[in-house]
Amino acid sequence: MKNILVTNNPPPSPFIKGGIITPPFTKGRLGGISFLTNSKGISVLFLIIAMMLMVTIGYVFSYLIPTKQKTSSFPIHSIKAFYLAQSGVEFAVRYALSQTPAWTTPTQLVGLAGVTRNLGDRNGSFTLNYDRPNNELTSVGVIPNVSERRITVSNFTSFLQNPKGVILDPRSASPCWVVVRRRAQFYIRNAREDSIILRSFSASWTYTGTERNLTRIFMNGTSRYNSSYANGGVPVNLSSTQTINYDQAIQVLIYWGNAMTTCTNIVITFYTGLLGAGDAYTFYLDPGAVGLGSC
Repeated sequence: MKNILVTNNPPPSPFIKGGIITPPFTKGRLGGISFLTNSKGISVLFLIIAMMLMVTIGYVFSYLIPTKQKTSSFPIHSIKAFYLAQSGVEFAVRYALSQTPAWTTPTQLVGLAGVTRNLGDRNGSFTLNYDRPNNELTSVGVIPNVSERRITVSNFTSFLQNPKGVILDPRSASPCWVVVRRRAQFYIRNAREDSIILRSFSASWTYTGTERNLTRIFMNGTSRYNSSYANGGVPVNLSSTQTINYDQAIQVLIYWGNAMTTCTNIVITFYTGLLGAGDAYTFYLDPGAVGLGSC
């Protein structure tokens, strides 16, 4: 029978060498607080912090990118709505001129009110409205639930004249009274690529008070008519012809014999031929029948 020697000494530690303790890491103290000083442990700690930062940044970007995409869509839809409104204006011109007879007067153009064209849920629509007193066309372009833009065209009847002829000049002052209810001023422009010669005219207006005849017409500072023309009369010849060159704008002054109590809805037509023959260019100086303003 063998003797078994029992000892209270533990087996030698793998971390004891030559009587010196060599743990996998050492402890240090700073201000009474223990901390790890092993470089491998610190690297792992920084790696974990870096990974947490990357995850956080990734989450933030994953949230911001869809938000940015949604935000950028608003100006795109706004531009689409604007072009829809612009298309509505062009449609209104073609629609009015395609009627039989063509809609060229304010009374006829009220038929544009409420005209709508739908291009689909995603492409939007435009709606037209005509303000007769102010002779204004409004076109509203809409992208459903996203954007709405509107375009207002002043003096809309001038856009319904022959585009290859004489029009009210959009670059000059609107028709107005130089002398209230006696002398009116407006500007016309040649939109053709060649010259136009005006040889005759007709005119009408609505008035109260003593009846007055149209007595004189000046064009570009030169007298072109000096006689007496009754309201709503047949076309008569100008005293001398007026030539308007390409893209030229001229001032027109029309005189009545004296002031009227009211004078509204002034319409004057110039013709390229004698006694109303040839091309006709009609100008509605007061399409809303509310009276001209002062110059």
